[in-house]
Amino acid sequence: MDRDSTIYIAGHSGLVGSALERCLREAGYRNIVTRSHAELDLTNQQLVQAFFKEVRPRYVFLAAGRVGGIRANSTYPAEFIHTNLAIELNVLHAARCHDVERLLFFGSSCVYPRLAPQPMREEHLLTGALEPSSRPYAIAKLAGMAMCGAYNVQYGTRFIPIIPPTVYGPNDSFDEDGHVLSALLARFADAKRAAQYEGRGSRPVTVWGTGAARREFIFVDDLADVCLLLMCLGEESLGPLLQPESVMNIGAGGDIAIGDLVALIAEVVGYDGPIVFDVTKPDGAPRKLLDRTKCDRLGWHPRVALAEGWRRTYEWYERRHG
Repeated sequence: MDRDSTIYIAGHSGLVGSALERCLREAGYRNIVTRSHAELDLTNQQLVQAFFKEVRPRYVFLAAGRVGGIRANSTYPAEFIHTNLAIELNVLHAARCHDVERLLFFGSSCVYPRLAPQPMREEHLLTGALEPSSRPYAIAKLAGMAMCGAYNVQYGTRFIPIIPPTVYGPNDSFDEDGHVLSALLARFADAKRAAQYEGRGSRPVTVWGTGAARREFIFVDDLADVCLLLMCLGEESLGPLLQPESVMNIGAGGDIAIGDLVALIAEVVGYDGPIVFDVTKPDGAPRKLLDRTKCDRLGWHPRVALAEGWRRTYEWYERRHG
């Protein structure tokens, strides 16, 4: 990407979008375009078409969408499928109509079958049933990835679909509807503060499920780094990613049991009270570890280990919510 290219980040205020903007600005990109939801509703086809016609971005990072953890997916399934499908349809089609040179599309590890072999390879997609708790969201993401491939074949677009693991870091949504790590952080921090203010023992922190499920995490700045690499690939390296059924895992290289993650969070936060695992609530898929063979071929590896990324995330959270 030329440093003066017009680059549109859809969803710039969110976890991934804000990291992409930081990464691009640090790399010297000067013409970054953003719009808030109030300025541009991406579920409105006419508004999206008008925006692309006016701005004519050459590169697009599609980081906008409805996201959340298992609680949010279970509570708002209709919103997860409708909002994400609408955004994908509008942005991808407008990008094709207005000659976007490259677009990067974010999938999710929940698109893999619930009982996929581990680590999950790209060829495992659509080989089994999805995890029920995230099925509407997963179907929306599968549709978006399929749309990228279809447009690449029919129109010669360069839409790059990737599948990252669970993303975490500064600027995440730290509430009950957020991703597991951020939601747990807020829960433990609130329990610690309540004990300090009330002058008595810590109240119990309840965690959904058994704690046995395993999850893979990637620090958001690492994800932004590999996204920039992908958008700058030469044509020879990019070609295999533009085939009809091509997609690329962005694996972090390891996973952790939720029970062990809970212990790590409690230690970093400084919470020493009781922890209760509510086994009446779902675990979700038993394991979601991505195969990172394609990442290895590019020579890319994440730089921020989970313990370090988690500490940086907590420090950011404390500065704003402490």
